[in-house]
Amino acid sequence: MEVAQLGALAGNMENPDMAAYTSTQHMPMTMADILRQNLQALTQILDSQQQMLDRQQDWLRHSLVSFKMPKMRKDDDPKAFIKAFEHHTLMTGLNQEYWASQLGALVVGKAQAAYRALPRDKARDYECVKQAILY
Repeated sequence: MEVAQLGALAGNMENPDMAAYTSTQHMPMTMADILRQNLQALTQILDSQQQMLDRQQDWLRHSLVSFKMPKMRKDDDPKAFIKAFEHHTLMTGLNQEYWASQLGALVVGKAQAAYRALPRDKARDYECVKQAILY
């Protein structure tokens, strides 16, 4: 089926978007070509969504749901708390990618203020978070 025929068919189906799409093509496209392109686009979308879902599930597996540690108390020494935090993260196998956010969720008082004052990119870097809390 040629472009002109597809355009006519699309017009008959009262689908102006399809008619515009087929009339802008320089190479004759068959209905199979169009369906193949649509299938490729949908496959890419599904792959992308699956990757996002996998990342979300990975995050949930390594989040506070599985990482249980008491919050820092106001009278806790930040250096001692961070040492205990690091020990606990290593023992539980928490991916180091999540250490900064987990530590930020557990600190209070001045340590929390230091964490919240960090720019977003620095707040994702564990060493930057640790240094901000300790100094």
